[in-house]
Amino acid sequence: MRAEDHRLDRRRFCTSSGAGFGSLALLSMLRDQRLQGATHPTKAKSVIFLFMFGGPSQVDLFDYKPELQKRDGQTTQNEFRRGTKTQAVLQASRRTFAQHGESGLWCSDAFPNISKHMDKLALVKSLTSDSFAHGSALLQINCGRIIQGHPSLGSWITYGLGSENQNLPGYVVMLDPRGGPTSGAPNWSSGYMPAAYQGTLMRPGSQPILNLKPPSNIDSPAQRSEIDLLNELNRNYAHKRADYSELDARIASYELAFQLQMAAPEAMDLSQETAETIEMYGINEPKPQWHPLALGPSTFGRQCLIARRLVERGVRFIQIYSGGGNAGGQNTWDGHHGIEENLSLHCPEVDRPIAALLTDLQQRGLLESTLIVWGGEFGRMPVSETFNTGGKPGGRDHNPKGFTYWLAGAGVKGGTSYGQTDELGEAAVENPRHLRDLHATILQLMGLDHRRLTYFHGGLDEKLTGVLDASAIHEIMA
Repeated sequence: MRAEDHRLDRRRFCTSSGAGFGSLALLSMLRDQRLQGATHPTKAKSVIFLFMFGGPSQVDLFDYKPELQKRDGQTTQNEFRRGTKTQAVLQASRRTFAQHGESGLWCSDAFPNISKHMDKLALVKSLTSDSFAHGSALLQINCGRIIQGHPSLGSWITYGLGSENQNLPGYVVMLDPRGGPTSGAPNWSSGYMPAAYQGTLMRPGSQPILNLKPPSNIDSPAQRSEIDLLNELNRNYAHKRADYSELDARIASYELAFQLQMAAPEAMDLSQETAETIEMYGINEPKPQWHPLALGPSTFGRQCLIARRLVERGVRFIQIYSGGGNAGGQNTWDGHHGIEENLSLHCPEVDRPIAALLTDLQQRGLLESTLIVWGGEFGRMPVSETFNTGGKPGGRDHNPKGFTYWLAGAGVKGGTSYGQTDELGEAAVENPRHLRDLHATILQLMGLDHRRLTYFHGGLDEKLTGVLDASAIHEIMA
């Protein structure tokens, strides 16, 4: 070995201090110093992001449009892709809308249970994004950009705030059993950040984390010795490869996996819950037989209850996907081939579990420290789609020009509605906000300033919100 290999120059010190798992405490102190003045006091500790993959239809759920109801069947000009217009037929919602709670917020009968919680929700009805395509739209809502390679929202939050539980992942993702989302793992990637900040998949079924359970012939002391040896070999290899953060993440994953063997089963053990709680989330509801793709509330209910248990144990960011597999079918919220069939499939799968989660968090005093975010990669058009259906009417196409998200919990002004789409529900016309503004809002509610939460990469101080200016939606903040 050459003598110069032992030198600890400035670049190596800074890189190894920032990327090494063993130096996370130092990284935390440096980050706190760098962000001093950028954060503000907040009660928010965790985020639960309820993601409706495929694009839920705002005009059938929360964005009531009387004019659309009146003009059902009329012909209109519709921009179904950027700069591409066609004559289309307006399609009124077949849902019944009503105002709920003291706030009088609108919600359709597709969500009979969520509608009881409207006074807790802040609806943003004027969101816009840049892509009509699932893959790039998913990346934009999850990572801030329409291309791969950037850290996801959960990575930014865990990077900015760290973890409160060293025995569990700080960032957890739970997928729909029908499959993962279009564009896959980059949606929960750490991008150019150290790999330790990427999301950890918890799968449905008896093995939520793959390869976690040790072989029956290896006891805990033997496993500890094996991990120590592997970590030493990895550290020796990583010593001269300070820029290769995957090795540090691997060391961290071995340590975390060892702790997870006890912590994860306990966190996911729903036998500790009361029968009333299990019933409230709909976990024991049988799978519906009316449609081969129907799941009923049991799967999403189980995931929501696990999310509550993870929040109790200090997990910082949890994302749960409803809808999975290839886009374009009724297995997701992508209602091209019949919006009523789509709503009948997916709304009952999430309605009862989400209402239960809001109730459960509030009863346990956790809602004020947990931010709930609900939405998809875009919304749907107010016209009957025929472009992707071979001429079959009844569906709705993608709509990134004006769609709805709602937030609840920590720092959110419940019972509020912000922004509007036009009289037909196609495009945001009052207080239009880009997804980068939603990201800024989420960060601010978590006590982070989107302008100062940066990561140096490729000669730039990268931000979740990118180079274009963004501003938090203060009108929905308490």
